Amino acid sequence: MAARSVEAAERTVDDIRSTTGNAQVHAAPLDLTDLDSVRAFVDAWTGPLHVLVNNAGVMDTPETHTAYGWELQFATNHLGHMALTLGLHAALAAAGDARVVVVSSSGHGRSPVVFDDLFFERRPYDPGLAYGQSKAANVLFAVELTRRWADDGITANALMPGGIWTGLQKHWDPAVIEELSVAAADIMKTPEQGAATSVLLATSPQLAGVGGRYFEDCHEAEVVEEIRGGIHGVKAYALDPGAARRLWDVSLALLEKAGWDIGR
Repeated sequence: MAARSVEAAERTVDDIRSTTGNAQVHAAPLDLTDLDSVRAFVDAWTGPLHVLVNNAGVMDTPETHTAYGWELQFATNHLGHMALTLGLHAALAAAGDARVVVVSSSGHGRSPVVFDDLFFERRPYDPGLAYGQSKAANVLFAVELTRRWADDGITANALMPGGIWTGLQKHWDPAVIEELSVAAADIMKTPEQGAATSVLLATSPQLAGVGGRYFEDCHEAEVVEEIRGGIHGVKAYALDPGAARRLWDVSLALLEKAGWDIGR
């Protein structure tokens, strides 16, 4: 279990150990905005890796850039996960049938990946659009990873966990949260319910060899012109193979420029 706060992760590890009786649960530090942290995590990994769940995320943050000049949401939600996954490629390949689970969001419907201005250098910063393109990038990453790595037995799928009240909304106006808590009460999920689709993609025998798709509510989502009810469906641009290839190449160039040199 990788986390920026090892102390917080250890509390969860202790809970999992006590409730399941499984002592083989461990915590390790990982900050996806810091490639040195990603490299340390990768270097410490030993043995095959059967499932990698890329579920870190930030949402609707104020305009912030990392040390590499990357907009924070794109850096955390996409580029950091890509660096981690590239670094773990050999371990995933060694498993023979590895799965990568990428937690996206219906928020991808707010914006495609804007290749000409990934970091809002030529347009006014909009936290919702920045989040949207980072979540679209998550889906495209799963599409292209499956195309490139299927011969290694590695597949990837993306998913929408559902509407869940967590710390993810900490940058929202409290009045908006209060209003939505009432208006959307019937569609909100508990964290356990929200985790169900990730668990399905990670474990279901029915999805062996299946990759490059987007799921919601434990089934493959329908391609839609507009996200229904704010949460249902996947936009075609998030599954576009041409955009997926372009994103991979652009992202790899950004990572290499920042000094990332592990894996392809």
